[in-house]
Amino acid sequence: MRYAGFFQNSIHVLVRLIRYNLKIIFANKFIYFLIAALAIFLLVTVLNLLDTDAHPTEGTVYYLLLVPGILLTFYPVTFGIQNDVDSRMLEILFGIPNYRYKVWLFRLVLIFSVSFVILFFLGVLSSIALTTVPVIEMLFQIMFPILFLGSVAFMVSTIVRNGSGTAVVIVIIGMTFWIARNFFESHREWDIFLNPFTLPQNMNEVAWAEIILNNRIYLIAGVIMALLFGLLNLQKREKFL
Repeated sequence: MRYAGFFQNSIHVLVRLIRYNLKIIFANKFIYFLIAALAIFLLVTVLNLLDTDAHPTEGTVYYLLLVPGILLTFYPVTFGIQNDVDSRMLEILFGIPNYRYKVWLFRLVLIFSVSFVILFFLGVLSSIALTTVPVIEMLFQIMFPILFLGSVAFMVSTIVRNGSGTAVVIVIIGMTFWIARNFFESHREWDIFLNPFTLPQNMNEVAWAEIILNNRIYLIAGVIMALLFGLLNLQKREKFL
């Protein structure tokens, strides 16, 4: 009975903690990014349905889901620290040793988890309306660039400490990688927007699988480094308060 009560209390505390942090993460302007993500998804889906010459593929759906995924994580990660500063929450976090690391890691897990759930429903809708796709496998692949961009946004936010400034830097980084895609034609392992569901012409499937694996390893390495750098920046109390 004692363990049952402890387990029940732990679940209750965890649920309240999740609800509280979700209110902080997805407050203010997040609804606009959610609406924008859904609007883009619905617009492209409808255009594909109305165009009789359109033949959507798995590669098409990949990019269709990637854009909403980036938008869903963009605001909570980019403006998170500024929102904490504005609400004086950061003062509380810095007052408890090492607590801010746990809070922000927990928040990042929530941000990516909620984005995954929303993308799952969009993926199922895409599979019904456009073309049949392996939803779970596709979301697994999509989360790599989303995790990378989200982690880099978190790192930049600990340096810039301003939501708007961080947003500008992340947009520039994203646009730079997108514009430089021609360069990545011969260096696909470094392309953060690599579409694993579009096999290039004259490319061996085994070689393509190796390129995808290397690309995902590089992205995960980038995620780890960005998170560690961001968490180390949170040690500099005088720069935030």
